[in-house]
Amino acid sequence: MWQTAAAQQSKQQAHIQQRENYEFDNDIPRYVEQLKQELTYPMAWGNSPIRNFKKWKKAARQTVFQCMMTPPRRATAWNMEVLGEEQRDGYRAQKIAFNINAYSRITAYLLIPNGKGPFPAINALHDHGGHLFIGKEKMIRPFMVTREVTDDADTWAKQLYDGQYMGDYLARHGYVVFSMDAPMWGERGRREGVDRNRYDIIAGNMMMLGRDLSAFMTYDDLAATDFLAQLPCVDAERIGCVGCSMGGYRAWMLSALNDHIKAGASICWMINTDAQLTKRYGRREYGGFANCIPALRQYLDYPHIASLACPKAMLFINGRKDHLFPLPGVEQAFDEMHRVWKSQHADSNLVTELWDIPHSCGIPVQERTLTFFDTTLKK
Repeated sequence: MWQTAAAQQSKQQAHIQQRENYEFDNDIPRYVEQLKQELTYPMAWGNSPIRNFKKWKKAARQTVFQCMMTPPRRATAWNMEVLGEEQRDGYRAQKIAFNINAYSRITAYLLIPNGKGPFPAINALHDHGGHLFIGKEKMIRPFMVTREVTDDADTWAKQLYDGQYMGDYLARHGYVVFSMDAPMWGERGRREGVDRNRYDIIAGNMMMLGRDLSAFMTYDDLAATDFLAQLPCVDAERIGCVGCSMGGYRAWMLSALNDHIKAGASICWMINTDAQLTKRYGRREYGGFANCIPALRQYLDYPHIASLACPKAMLFINGRKDHLFPLPGVEQAFDEMHRVWKSQHADSNLVTELWDIPHSCGIPVQERTLTFFDTTLKK
């Protein structure tokens, strides 16, 4: 009898209640095309009445920050502490702790090349992947962690990065490399453990507090870059950033909003809203709150925000086989960014490439990224 009752309960739980009438389909409103027609992007370069490019950048940046809601209070001091260190192939790996803001003291990895600095530096921004157990460990081979963390990081590196830790690869070629967890990833997760579905609930609770979880990620990336710039081993005039997937989103957001960044590389994250939220390509937006900044789309689309990095050196690589980013939207976004860089006679600084790859950042892509940074940061 107990087994029969349990089976019935399981069957009831599996049943999805549906009504004949509905307003949302495949996670987007049925009237999504009407909503997109109302998006005119009035703050985009060329749409804005501001014709001076520097003044436009200042005003557009301010709009982005306003939409990002109240920032975290800045830490009164970084108070960096080296927790541990090991020598690797041509560089030292440090696990450090520092105050990222007034609320959080976090751990991070710092890779420092052998020899005399200061060196060019890279802020390595980890991906999303629906996998929150590790963050910074996706970019830099971990140490001073449990075997579970190491094994998980190795598995993830094989899955998305051809088995090569991108941060370690760049460090072997003469770059200081820094990587930290975004809020909700790695050592900044939930006490109760990893649950991807809780991200959206926590993001909603943050909004109830007048804050935005996605914006906190960007605010922390800005602060971390300021932290990186003041390290004695870093040449503050030669700082770049790189990331894949959500890390790619973080890379162009950081490049757009922080003047310390001189060159940025974004892998597998660029599109426009028209192609991102539509039924035309048989897909849907998966990022959710991880790249959601309230009301921002009323002013600027993704390529418009990325264009705030102009005239910096920027590399964008997307995959033709990447099912998350339909090619028409990627190509339109690339065209929009080139229009902005051309308007400032800086189009040679913007490199946009389409590769025959899925959503990934394998060794050939990492090699291309290294060439880009060697050209832009090692001059």
